[in-house]
Amino acid sequence: MFRVRVSKIESIKDLDGNLGKRIELMEDRQIPHFIARPQSEEAKVVQDMIQALQQQMPMFQMRADFNVPKIILFLTEQEYDSLGINFDVNQIYEINLENQSIRFMKNA
Repeated sequence: MFRVRVSKIESIKDLDGNLGKRIELMEDRQIPHFIARPQSEEAKVVQDMIQALQQQMPMFQMRADFNVPKIILFLTEQEYDSLGINFDVNQIYEINLENQSIRFMKNA
């Protein structure tokens, strides 16, 4: 069992022109953050400067997110309705893979 977060839902057309959805599910797990303490005074100054830049300018923030989709579903409207799940962006689901089936359980 693992957890996924709905990261993107897009409208698509299949090769036959049928309307459908593309649902992108990313694995939802925490990556531990650790802080390396520099040994030299110069390294401490550099680390402090980088932290100050990151606070002032969000574009300099270094993120440890690995944005590789775990599951991508391509469903026609009929398949989406048959699945019986209304996916919402940022909703978390627990996925259970067992006996050649996939079970989605909405995380409350």
